[in-house]
Amino acid sequence: MFKVACVQTNSASNIDENIERVSSLITDSAKAGANLVLVPENVTMMEAKNSNAFIKSKLEKDHPAVPIFKQLARRLKIFLLIGSLAIKKSSRSKMIFNRSMFINDKGEIIARYDKIHMFDVQLKNNESYSESKIYQAGNDAVLARTPWGVLGMTICYDLRFPVLYRKLAQRGAYFFSVPSAFTQFTGKDHWHVLLRARAIENGCFIFAPAQCGKHPGNRKTFGHSLIVDPWGKIIAEAKNGVGYILANIDTRLVVKARSMIPSLQKNAKFNIQKMSKF
Repeated sequence: MFKVACVQTNSASNIDENIERVSSLITDSAKAGANLVLVPENVTMMEAKNSNAFIKSKLEKDHPAVPIFKQLARRLKIFLLIGSLAIKKSSRSKMIFNRSMFINDKGEIIARYDKIHMFDVQLKNNESYSESKIYQAGNDAVLARTPWGVLGMTICYDLRFPVLYRKLAQRGAYFFSVPSAFTQFTGKDHWHVLLRARAIENGCFIFAPAQCGKHPGNRKTFGHSLIVDPWGKIIAEAKNGVGYILANIDTRLVVKARSMIPSLQKNAKFNIQKMSKF
């Protein structure tokens, strides 16, 4: 049994201010008893344009948030999941990674995950996003060991690709991190349904810290950070506004759910027939 916190933020364009605000929320959640704290995607910077995000991106070794978050984890004696930062591949690169980092209670980065699925969409409300213009997709699914079980690391749009979650679960994941900046337009219809589906399909806990409210460029994110149990039950949810949610996590529920519905063990082989004619 351990306690997890998902922090909900409303990040803007000032990196230093965002770091200060989220650091305060991390500290508050740790003081409330959290052993594991997760913060959202793009936690230190939400920009109106891709070009602005690229200009402000940093090499990992130079990013101001990294040493601050490492020090926080060490001082508070918590495990800390940085939802994502804009990280340059190299000083001359024209592409960046949307990178999630997992820090242990000694302040060491023990896992890094570069977002695999790029959010390139055109929504009906005239919103459009083209992450692949500046972000390079990662190639590797990532698992991280914790004192309580294995964590499978994902980010936001990955949520729509269930094969990734199935592979992480089959490799031992008990928990999925889904730090997000989900749009308000899609979030109201899809956020809860998709998170609960991934939990149910894999008998895993879901930890989904989210951005909320209005951001530069009139971008609006859905919020509603969630913690979901392996049966698909929502055990903690944030509504509107900045803050954090807490929940006690009993890992025995993973074993129980998977023993009742052992779908992870079933890999039936089948053929797809040619499509019939009208």
